[in-house]
Amino acid sequence: MSQRNTGVTPQVVNAHACPVREVLDRVSGKWSVQILVAAAHGPIRFTELERGIEGISRRMLTLTLRNLERDGLVTRTVHPTVPPRVEYELTPVARELHETLQRLTDWAERNRVYIAEARAVYDGEREPEPADA
Repeated sequence: MSQRNTGVTPQVVNAHACPVREVLDRVSGKWSVQILVAAAHGPIRFTELERGIEGISRRMLTLTLRNLERDGLVTRTVHPTVPPRVEYELTPVARELHETLQRLTDWAERNRVYIAEARAVYDGEREPEPADA
């Protein structure tokens, strides 16, 4: 007979998880990760990001950069030239995040075969659902 954990309510879970979920949602987004990776090697210009990140629209790049800047993950520097030259660079906090993302990528690479095999075993143990006649 199992005991219920009566101290866990949706309110308790949400109170603790909500701020963390908000941060994770922001930094794990498709475009955010690609921008963080692209900017990891030093300052990078908007046009370099736009060319280097396949499939991102100019508007989405602008919005994502603004959000990353707002979150303190990138700095935006406007150089007083004609035309103005704008560069984006990771902050120390974002560099730490990049290291964490790199470790996660390394983990995924080391374990991708294991996960593929586990999926095959799982799928093989389950019969397909019969189609409605």
